[in-house]
Amino acid sequence: MRHTMSTSTACNVTTSTSNRTTSDHGGRENETLNAAASTLGPNDLSNTPGANEIQNPTRPRFVDPELHHLRERVRRLERSLVHVPVHDISQAGRDVLAGESGMPDAQIILNKTRIMRWSHWVGIAKEFEPIISCYGAICGFGDINSFKSAETRALIVETSGLLQKCKSVARTLKIGRPSRCLSSLNFDLTPPSREMADKMAALYFQSFESTHRILHEPTFWRVYERFWSSPETASGILRLQVLLVIAIGSSLAPHVESDSGLRQMVHQWIYAAETWLSGPLEKDRLNISGLQIHCLVMLARQVFSIGGEFIWVSSGSLIHRAMQIGLHRDPKHLPPMSVLQAQLRRRLWATILELVVQSSLDSALPSRISFDEFDTEPPANSNDNEIGESATELKPHPKETFTGTSMQIILLDSLPTRLRILSLLNGLNSELSYLDVLDLSADILQTCRQWNTFARENKASGITPFHQNLLDYLLRRFLIPLHCPFANKARVNPLFHYSLKVSIDTAMTIASPEPDEGFFNLMAIGGGLFKEGIRYATSIISLELLAQVETQYLDGALHRNSHYINPLKKAIAEMTSQSLERIRQGETNVKSHMFLCMITAQAEATEEGVSGEGRVAKGARDSISLCLELLQNRLGTTSMSIPTPDVESMSIGERDDYTYGLDFDMDFFLAETGFS
Repeated sequence: MRHTMSTSTACNVTTSTSNRTTSDHGGRENETLNAAASTLGPNDLSNTPGANEIQNPTRPRFVDPELHHLRERVRRLERSLVHVPVHDISQAGRDVLAGESGMPDAQIILNKTRIMRWSHWVGIAKEFEPIISCYGAICGFGDINSFKSAETRALIVETSGLLQKCKSVARTLKIGRPSRCLSSLNFDLTPPSREMADKMAALYFQSFESTHRILHEPTFWRVYERFWSSPETASGILRLQVLLVIAIGSSLAPHVESDSGLRQMVHQWIYAAETWLSGPLEKDRLNISGLQIHCLVMLARQVFSIGGEFIWVSSGSLIHRAMQIGLHRDPKHLPPMSVLQAQLRRRLWATILELVVQSSLDSALPSRISFDEFDTEPPANSNDNEIGESATELKPHPKETFTGTSMQIILLDSLPTRLRILSLLNGLNSELSYLDVLDLSADILQTCRQWNTFARENKASGITPFHQNLLDYLLRRFLIPLHCPFANKARVNPLFHYSLKVSIDTAMTIASPEPDEGFFNLMAIGGGLFKEGIRYATSIISLELLAQVETQYLDGALHRNSHYINPLKKAIAEMTSQSLERIRQGETNVKSHMFLCMITAQAEATEEGVSGEGRVAKGARDSISLCLELLQNRLGTTSMSIPTPDVESMSIGERDDYTYGLDFDMDFFLAETGFS
């Protein structure tokens, strides 16, 4: 179920930025801005075309009245400010519309040697202070004596002990991972039964291959049959390709079919493929087949949360290898090749670009690619069975016709907008103006609307809820980081209220996708981009719930506005259940579930008008107790045979991993606390 939210009160999110210099006339700034703003008309609309309208002229651009009204107000305010004497406006006032983002001037913070993502800045909102204080005390970094109640202090001590037990169990569970010892280089590459393999491979082509075109399906099934005719003598590349396809497909299978034994095999296959890729660059790695393995590994690592947070590092190697064999040049500039080979190269390049931009968003680091560095054209809108090995010409379908390449083309059409967003968010010297935000946001929202309309119109052609959710997710999740710097200022400057609204709308859409078992399974085990989107949604919805409950309680309007608060509560409850499912499916994190339970407890305490101190501590204790039980159930009898790790004898890197062995860290809660 999707929710469209509108807020009457902007949540208070503060940012950690350096103080800007103001002029001696700063006291008159508000009067000047208010006078200029009062000249604005109420309902003027702007019809400025955006990037998507130019790229896809066959679809009319949807005009959002609120967005266009806001865009016109901003433009008119800018024009009004031109006529105001410059000495009457401080530098801070000019920054509001000219180019303030809050990100370039922000203090750079490292977490576990990595630069913190944008969501870190959300975490220092005052609404989270009780939760941060409680968590700090639980971890031993806060002052437990600051809590007035003896009962609360006792709960914190109890929770701290339970958390240490969770960490110990998590460390023990990780010992069996292939990367933990050199002896794991002898990987077991035995495939599952033919029946299971067929089912999982089919699931892969029905799902991920729609957005990430890596393989030509008819060609794959031919080599797949060859593999099964003699699996013992199959080449290393063929074996890895088949096993990775089976692995990725298994992520969508019902859990009764995708058992823990298969999951362990999948991890072995992914580590084996990574080891193969990291070997000396020989000809079998630096070719199309090698790049296909590389793309499958990148996707599999994020699907199964195996180093998903480091995908940006791997994307650099991927794009360098692709350019080394000329994928960045369109086939028409290269020696003659078959139609199939030309289309395969274009599809593979588009997939690599998608992997690169998604990893750039999650890492808050440059995308490493620009339009000046490639001229490869988009792939043809054709089905795989229309491109044979002997084909000499190809007649692509119009864009309005759904094919196996349609979704990749939609993503590729939005690439200019998303690269521009990444440049403004991650560039060292870039300035993010509000008009930039509005224009780029309009382009993303327009593409999402067009895609959802296209999906509804083509259900009979094979578009599934999984397809609809995945493509919408890959596009829409760019909106929260884009609007975050201005949503942060919405309370002190109502001009930015639209950014808060878009952020909440986006978060609610991510938290409540179209019902689909496969997509639910993916979000229950996924890392990398599949985890980061949930992090975005969790941060925004949690903050909005706490801010709204507090505001409505003070205004005496809790019951009158329950229609707005209840969907937020429902979203938090669904994400809490999902965090438990992640633990059941292999996650070692317990902080995600704990924080969500603490948020629920604080919201309930505020509604009842009682102190949240004890409620938050009890919520944390109950959560960690439940999570410990789940972790111990996973550990089972293996705890008797695997020794408890000796923390004191570990290397620095190992000790750090033990201390922070919770893969799904909620960085946005852990700002300036020293315990993230």
